[in-house]
Amino acid sequence: MIRSSLLIGTLALALSACNSEPEPPQYGANPNLPEPQRGLLPSMKIPRPAQWGNDLPKVPPGYKIQPIATDLKIPRQTLVLPNGDILVAEGSGGYAPTLRPKDLIAGFIKSLGKTSVKGGNRLTLLRDGNGDGTYEMQGVFADNLNAPYGLALVNGSIYVANQDALVRFDYRDGQAQASGPPTKVTDLPAVINHHWTKAMTASADGRFLYVGIGSNSNITERGMDAEEDRAMVWQIDAQTGAHKPYATGLRNPTALAVQPGTGQLWAVVNERDEIGPNLVPDYLTSVREGGFYGWPYSYWGQNVDPRAQPQDPAKVAAAIRPDYGLGSHVAALGVSFSSPAMGPEFAEGVFVGEHGSWNRSVPVGYKVIFVPFRDGRPAGEPIDFVSGFLVDDGNTRGRPVGVTVDPRGALIVADDLSNTVWRITRN
Repeated sequence: MIRSSLLIGTLALALSACNSEPEPPQYGANPNLPEPQRGLLPSMKIPRPAQWGNDLPKVPPGYKIQPIATDLKIPRQTLVLPNGDILVAEGSGGYAPTLRPKDLIAGFIKSLGKTSVKGGNRLTLLRDGNGDGTYEMQGVFADNLNAPYGLALVNGSIYVANQDALVRFDYRDGQAQASGPPTKVTDLPAVINHHWTKAMTASADGRFLYVGIGSNSNITERGMDAEEDRAMVWQIDAQTGAHKPYATGLRNPTALAVQPGTGQLWAVVNERDEIGPNLVPDYLTSVREGGFYGWPYSYWGQNVDPRAQPQDPAKVAAAIRPDYGLGSHVAALGVSFSSPAMGPEFAEGVFVGEHGSWNRSVPVGYKVIFVPFRDGRPAGEPIDFVSGFLVDDGNTRGRPVGVTVDPRGALIVADDLSNTVWRITRN
């Protein structure tokens, strides 16, 4: 075992020595798409965990950030309840048998950038009783869950997207603990579960839940049978659990949000790997009912990926170009629409949590960005809103996941490396 670890470590160091990675602009509607680069192994390097000490993440002038919960058990997504309480989904899931030597190496590399804490498989409730910004109460709302991720409050029920099922808790305003075990609404695809996270949001009228289900591979190397009901967004009837594919060809839709005022569904999506450090850009996009977004046959519209065989020309021709590129391998895992309470510069747009790369020699992501909107669409360059996670020695003190805008004017950020929930407000 020790010799295997040494071998993997040696290979990893050799891979991380390749630093010639040009970084063309890859944000916006027309990101630069270089020629694919394929080799025996892709670049793999991940920043190692570091401590915050007395430091804090950086936020724009006029804003302040504070930790409102620490020592959590892998916080992923958050939900602000009507009374101001915050629910935190904690856990870690997934299972994917190793197919190739590169999978073993990639798993080792990824493990170096993770917390050593075991996932909580629970919902934790945070409460600020007097409204002073200090969440003095922290307790378990529900436990014995299975890698909970997506959260939604609909018509007096809290819905939780576990890695294997959508479940529901009855809820009354101010309740600090679940009154009993949850009710299963419907099973979710969980065979293999290479991409295990189940992102979720609710329609504006509360009738439907939308759940993002990632692919079971990078580019169908497990065969198409393993991809049944994967790489898509489901629309689920909140009461009955009846469901159907809402949109397909989305490799890994890791966060979903409904746009206020329009009811339009948006997603952030993690794109495919192993064709270069600058391919393929992760993206933010509106999600059309019945739309197909390319995976596995093509990327960014009609750019064919020959690794997916057999090809499907009709599917490629129908592939929808995403709305906004975020950059390759930034690993966007959170999205939330802003509100005027966030301040004039950040009043219209979305916040995106970028968990950070593991598969390029120059790390990218590891921050929360703001994508400005105009007339309901992305418009302009992204703005760093929470940064300072990466440190000069190449390590990182945190990895943002879920982002949630509190209607009263705060951004809540879950950080699953330092196991912290951060709160950002205007001074």
